[in-house]
Amino acid sequence: MKVKDIMTAPVITVRRDTSVPDVAALLRGRRVSAVPVVDDEGAVVGLVSEYDLLAREGATAADVMTSAVISVTEDTDVDEVRHLLVERRIRRVPVLSGGHMVGIVSRSDVMALLTTEWACGVCGEVTRGERPPSRCPKCHAEAGRFALQEPAPGS
Repeated sequence: MKVKDIMTAPVITVRRDTSVPDVAALLRGRRVSAVPVVDDEGAVVGLVSEYDLLAREGATAADVMTSAVISVTEDTDVDEVRHLLVERRIRRVPVLSGGHMVGIVSRSDVMALLTTEWACGVCGEVTRGERPPSRCPKCHAEAGRFALQEPAPGS
């Protein structure tokens, strides 16, 4: 499964000159734990998390942001992202296409794959993901042939 299948889009972003109180209000108001910081062309230049706001002092997003941001492309395999999240102990990665942000993948996006299953109504093949695949990997049936499976009791 590819990142484009599970990423969250569009992404809430801020500019470098966004004030720290405005960033904090945005995080709280949107119930997210971080926002990417973008330049005038929309390229990711950093990330401001709740931790950054608590641990660093400054007046703007540029003052408190983490500038060493790990990113992936839409075609990155979800297992690679899972590895990054675990090994680098990060919580989210921006998704880029042509240098511009098109989405973001967080731990919760990857976690959703562990609990959401779709069964092909033609061959019975079961796949995991937030949405059914565009085609069955076994019999190539269309996405409309998939049914959401109820989680097993106790899962």
